[in-house]
Amino acid sequence: MSSYLDTERLTLRHFTADDAELLIELDSDPAVMRYLTGGEPTPPEHYRERGLRNILAGYEMWGGNLGLFAAHDKDRGAFIGWFLLRPEEEGPLDEVELGYRLRQAEWGKGYATEGSKALLAKGFTELGVRLVWADTMSVNEGSRKVMEKVGMTRTGTLDTPPDMQMVEGSEFGGVRYEITKEQWEQH
Repeated sequence: MSSYLDTERLTLRHFTADDAELLIELDSDPAVMRYLTGGEPTPPEHYRERGLRNILAGYEMWGGNLGLFAAHDKDRGAFIGWFLLRPEEEGPLDEVELGYRLRQAEWGKGYATEGSKALLAKGFTELGVRLVWADTMSVNEGSRKVMEKVGMTRTGTLDTPPDMQMVEGSEFGGVRYEITKEQWEQH
């Protein structure tokens, strides 16, 4: 397994064409999808037909430096989920989104914070990133705590997109967190 980034307990790597089942299994857990789809699983054909192809195309587009990365526990070798560090589709390469989706069995172990801290460090010290942002639902306390632990601050509120109106807590909208390179250096 070729490593993109290693932390104390995690190895992050590029996804491969053989990884569709990992993503399908992750997205089939209603608890994992709670604040994304109201618990509805991502249809398996999404990853088999286009989702995984789009992930792989991102590596090509961004020289392998940005995108969605499979996360594995170093000791067990187990797939625990993924982390994301990438720009918006037509956005500048120095403004990137931070994200993560972990298997429910791996929640509460500090992996989201550990992986996010490592991605912030890589982005700010190696990749020329100036600003990192993340969005989540207002009611998603777990993700909000991770963002705060890694030094991000809440910068605004977001309307709930029409395709997420059925999600529990959608009436409260979302929140955006950000951190600049200067803020990260002082954190």
